[in-house]
Amino acid sequence: MRSIPTEGYSGAAFASPQQRSKTVLVNGGAGFLGSHLCERLLELGHQVICLDNFYTGRHVNIEHLLQNARFRLLEHDVRQPYDVEASVIFNFASPASPPDYQRDPVGTLLTNVLGAVNTLDAARRSGATVVQSSTSEVYGDPHENPQRETYFGNVNPIGPRGCYDEGKRSAETLFFDYHRKYAVDIKVGRIFNTYGPRMRLDDGRVVSNFIVQALSNADITIYGDGRQTRSFCYVDDLVGGFLRFAEAGEDCVGPINLGNPTEITVRDLAEIVLDLTNSRSRIIYLPAVADDPQQRRPDISRAREELNWWPTTELKTGLKRTISYFDALLARKEVVEAV
Repeated sequence: MRSIPTEGYSGAAFASPQQRSKTVLVNGGAGFLGSHLCERLLELGHQVICLDNFYTGRHVNIEHLLQNARFRLLEHDVRQPYDVEASVIFNFASPASPPDYQRDPVGTLLTNVLGAVNTLDAARRSGATVVQSSTSEVYGDPHENPQRETYFGNVNPIGPRGCYDEGKRSAETLFFDYHRKYAVDIKVGRIFNTYGPRMRLDDGRVVSNFIVQALSNADITIYGDGRQTRSFCYVDDLVGGFLRFAEAGEDCVGPINLGNPTEITVRDLAEIVLDLTNSRSRIIYLPAVADDPQQRRPDISRAREELNWWPTTELKTGLKRTISYFDALLARKEVVEAV
C-alpha cells in the first residue's frame, strides 16, 4: 500500500521558506472553491488578492478574511481586461452549478472564454504562472470510464449544458495556445465533482440538494433512474491538489484530473445522506435532465505520478462535515425568518 503524501500534500511545497512572499491572485475567490483556496493561501503566509464580481460568489465566504492585512478584495468581472501584479494566478471564475450557468448561458460562455483571454494576457504581462480550473464536464457524457486526460469527450455543443462544457473546452484551447505561442507558464486542472462547506443552500448540485432536502425532511429528488454515477472529492483535498500543481515544474502543464476515483451511484449517495441525517425524507424520481452524464470517474494516474497527489477524505467523513455546515446554515435561516 502506498504511503499518504505528507510534505506538499496540502500546500507545504507552496509554503517553502523561499516562497512565502508570493502575491497570489484568485479569480472567483469569493466562491465555494475560491474562498477555500484564499483561506489556505493566507494560512501558508502569502499575499492574496481575491477578484470576484459576486455573480455566484458571496461576501460571507470571505468576511473572516477581510481583517487580514495580507488579503485584498478586488471587485471585478473577468470578462473585462485587468492588470494585477501577481506571481501566481488561479482562475476559478465561472458559475459551476447547472442552475447558475444555465441562468445566463451567454454570460457563462463569455466568462470562460473572455475570462481566459484576459487572465492569460495578465499572466503574460506579469510573467505569472496561471492555473486554470477546468472541469470533468469537458468529457461530456463519456463513452470511456474512468475518464483519462487523453479522452476527447462526448459533448453536445448546442445543448443546455454546452455554455459551460464548451466554455471550459475553449478556455483549455486558449491556455495551450498561449503556452505554445507566448510561452505563458500554464497549469490546467480538470475538477471532478467537489463538495464541502460554503456550498449555497440553493447551489443546485446533487450533494447540496440531497443534504438540504434530507435535513428539511423534504422529498429527495433524483433525476433519472439514480443509476448514473459520480465521484465526489472533498474540498480540502481538491485545494491541496491545486496547490501541488501550482508548484510543479514548468514542464508539468496538464491537463491533469483532480478528483476522487471512488465511484458511487446517485441512488446510493441519497441513501447515505438519509442515513447520516436520520431523515424521514423519501426518495422520488423525476425525468432525467438533458445531456446529464451517466458516468463520472477520474483516472488520477497522472496526478499520482506527476504531483504525488490523491484524495484522502472518505466520502462519509466529508459528508458529515458538510451536513454539519448545512445544518447550522438552515438553523440560522430559520432564526432570521422567525424575526
